[in-house]
Amino acid sequence: MTVNWAILGAGKFARQQMGPAIHAASGARLVALGTSSPDKAAPFQAFAPDLRVHDSYDAVLADDTVDVVYVPLPNHLHIEWAEKALRAGKHVLVEKPVGMQAALIDPLIALRNKTGLQASEAYMIVHHPQWQRVRHLLADGAIGALAHVDGFFAYNNPDLTNVRFDPAKGGGSLPDIGVYTIGSTRFATGSEPVEITHTDIDYHNGVDVRARVAARFDGFTAHWVTAMNVHAAQHMTFHGTDGSIHLSAPFNAGSFGEATLVLEQSDGARRVERWPDQRQYVTQVEGFCAAVRGDAPFAWTLEEARATQHVIDMVYAKDKTG
Repeated sequence: MTVNWAILGAGKFARQQMGPAIHAASGARLVALGTSSPDKAAPFQAFAPDLRVHDSYDAVLADDTVDVVYVPLPNHLHIEWAEKALRAGKHVLVEKPVGMQAALIDPLIALRNKTGLQASEAYMIVHHPQWQRVRHLLADGAIGALAHVDGFFAYNNPDLTNVRFDPAKGGGSLPDIGVYTIGSTRFATGSEPVEITHTDIDYHNGVDVRARVAARFDGFTAHWVTAMNVHAAQHMTFHGTDGSIHLSAPFNAGSFGEATLVLEQSDGARRVERWPDQRQYVTQVEGFCAAVRGDAPFAWTLEEARATQHVIDMVYAKDKTG
């Protein structure tokens, strides 16, 4: 069964990443795009020449040939259009963050349950084998007892008119990339923080442009840094009593650098594992298609997205109260 996909909007990320990934994925076909701009549609039609271009998002939802709607709109529109898609009988893959507060995701979860359709967050990193490997190594005790997690994710965007700097549209480094440092810690360890112990956040125009966050979990601590005005860098390191696990391209594997995992153990052993050819956006699409067909559950649920957002809510609350 081929699963037919549509995209709402013709933004840069959909054009450069998810559109091509849908086109390349086995068992998926990109059949429709919602945009009122023929110029913006042209790059999509270059790799999907049979693509139908609708001049409104509502027209996409009315297209009977569409099975799945991918929602990469600005953050504040995610829930609205995900709910509209479900009500139109479409499965939904919605970009992160699903909602700007955890409680706002609850009605979407309820609607998913009511319709019986697939609805999930596009959290691509869990579809990459490096993160499955980290999860296995931690569970297997490869570095002993986990003591501390250190995460860093930054890029430098000088365009202050960009939507990421607009508080009304869900801007900020934590909604944009904190979902990765925080969410990957949750995914790899299977644990939730019991307390946000420290925050140091720099704001511009009402959005966090640089955030330093410390958290305490049951048995270990974590420190996360996210920034939208710092030279591009990313890493995740898991420190244990008997070793460490380091990922050098944990989030943008391939585009930032080769996915590489370094396992160092207290007996002097050092193992390096690499995944040079894995395309996490493609495997994400293929995983969602499998869920739509009923072949396998999707690796990341709306409940997981809500749990990560709950931690971000905790961070903001801690920063507000001190």
